[in-house]
Amino acid sequence: MPSPIEQAIRQICEEKGLTYESVLEAIESALGAAYRKDFGDKMQNIEVEFDPSTGGMHVFDVKTVVEDIDPELLEKMEVERQARAEAFAKQIEEARAAGQDISALSIEEDDGPRFNSKTEIMYADAQVLKFGAKIGDIIRTELPVLEEFGRMAAMTAKQVITQKLREAEREVIFSEFKEREGEIVVGTIQRMEGRVVLVDLGRTTAVVRPEDQMEREFYRPGERMKFHIKQVSLTTKGPEILISRTTEELVKKLFEVEIPEVQDGLVEVKAVAREAGARTKVAVFTADDTVDPIGACIGQRGSRIQTIIAELGGEKIDIIEWNTDPELFIPNSLSPAKIKHVELDDREHTARVMVAPDQLSLAIGKGGQNVRLAARLTGWKINISEVGGVEVVESSEEVPASEETTVVEPESKEGKESS
Repeated sequence: MPSPIEQAIRQICEEKGLTYESVLEAIESALGAAYRKDFGDKMQNIEVEFDPSTGGMHVFDVKTVVEDIDPELLEKMEVERQARAEAFAKQIEEARAAGQDISALSIEEDDGPRFNSKTEIMYADAQVLKFGAKIGDIIRTELPVLEEFGRMAAMTAKQVITQKLREAEREVIFSEFKEREGEIVVGTIQRMEGRVVLVDLGRTTAVVRPEDQMEREFYRPGERMKFHIKQVSLTTKGPEILISRTTEELVKKLFEVEIPEVQDGLVEVKAVAREAGARTKVAVFTADDTVDPIGACIGQRGSRIQTIIAELGGEKIDIIEWNTDPELFIPNSLSPAKIKHVELDDREHTARVMVAPDQLSLAIGKGGQNVRLAARLTGWKINISEVGGVEVVESSEEVPASEETTVVEPESKEGKESS
């Protein structure tokens, strides 16, 4: 039967999601700090081996064998290093007093021999402890455990183990979410701090910055939502997880989750252009002639796309068919408007689109939204003109053309819109 200590360690592992080895390492670090506090010497490199089954421990002074160095040379080098350090400190003070930039200052490099008596032992001294020891060997000298630790040592051990466990937990959380960076996560709205939304992800709290929040969307405490894990970084306060509701990746991932053909790779989401909270255009493609990529995404009676729209708070989504030929893809991207003619200028990467007068406002969209999203989706600068009339509008956004152009050219189909 496991000892009470082993049971306690395993309980901590389950509660914190830590490995048994990491908790044991934290205990050994805490015992080493406690031993150093009560019985140790500042020149000892203390390591502890703890046996959870018995509660006993072994303490060692661990040192690495290095070449012999003349004590007089060491003392001389130490005096010189101290003098250089004092001179460098004086330089910094003088530079600051004169208002000069101290970043250009540097201390003279030192190539002389060094010896750390805490972690190293010279070859001659090592022969006394272990005959036949070689340079580079590790010598572990067991130290006696004289008596129980005092109150101050126990407090030191408590602080060390608490800190070590917190660090280990942070590393586990960081590693877990770093691997999931770019994926969708379901979180519960916790609270608002100014314009920042805090979201509970279970083991940690994520942050939704103002630029990652959708306009006219309310974040009520206790409400569950899907978010895109935008960035995971490790700070001095622990892992920082930035999640978003406005990224184009969120739409792509929702298509993968809700549409089996996209998840299986039968239908590909080639490009997404989004104005979060208002409208999104999604270009899809399939190499299978028996599959309608637009119909697969919309679903029977719009069931699939309506699920995604509901998740995005009613955001309109246009699904169009991807094509490698800009003369076909650009008209598709301006759906639901009917396009009469497209003229391409490859050198300027500009497209002049001709529409009937009754289709002009539809092609432009409210506030230029439709043509703006089409320009971002296709990577072409789009100018809209009436048939037989003058140029009316020029798209204001130009995005580098997508690199994904090595696909089989499908038959042209008319873009569809769902709302």
